Amino acid sequence: MSALRLTGVRRAYGSGEAAVTALDGVSLDLATGSFTAVMGPSGSGKTTLLHCAAGLERPDSGLVEVNGEPMPGGSETRLTRFRRERIGFVFQQYNLLPTLTALQNATLPLTLAGKRVDRARAIALLEEVGLGDRLHHRPDQLSGGQRQRVAVARALVTAPSVVFADEPTGALDTRSARDVLALLRSAVDRHGRTVVMVTHDPVAASYADSVIFLADGRLDPAGELRRPSADAIAARLAHLGDQAVGTGV
Repeated sequence: MSALRLTGVRRAYGSGEAAVTALDGVSLDLATGSFTAVMGPSGSGKTTLLHCAAGLERPDSGLVEVNGEPMPGGSETRLTRFRRERIGFVFQQYNLLPTLTALQNATLPLTLAGKRVDRARAIALLEEVGLGDRLHHRPDQLSGGQRQRVAVARALVTAPSVVFADEPTGALDTRSARDVLALLRSAVDRHGRTVVMVTHDPVAASYADSVIFLADGRLDPAGELRRPSADAIAARLAHLGDQAVGTGV
């Protein structure tokens, strides 16, 4: 079974002549236990793709399925429940609550979902990400890299089907970025999670099993890069950038 499947997903902003098409019929099928990086020039639609796939935005048309279950329409309550049960998210700016400790932030998804808070699991995850001695520290007492590691633990605490990461290393120094990428890699290799990461950084993308590329809201017809090197990723990005300049995108 696919962990994530998109079929003909379209998303536009605005209306009439001012409308901008962010996603133009994107179809995608990602296997369980895979790590996929999503890349493309600025304005290519990669963040919109992530948000539609994660249920943070509703596509105008098309189908999103997580573990074979369609993303629900209708009420926002149903969609929120679906996200909480199946999806974890790591944001660029951490999105931790400043008044809560690392442990409280990590268990917050369980609290919000009305589930029993498994403190032992949360502590084990924080220990795994190297924060066993920071359980009771608030975000302002942690470095940027430590905050993002809390965010990774929070994303994993509900054992989600898919973890989405939106530029998770964008605000970090090189060493902290490497540590966070290693944690996402471990989530796939050790825990069998499926990770989908938007990034602009070829080095970060090289941690993934494969890289898919967007340009002008469409998947690059040249296909994905598997087991890519940073150099190969940079070369493909340069090619996409040339295309965008040539078409006025």
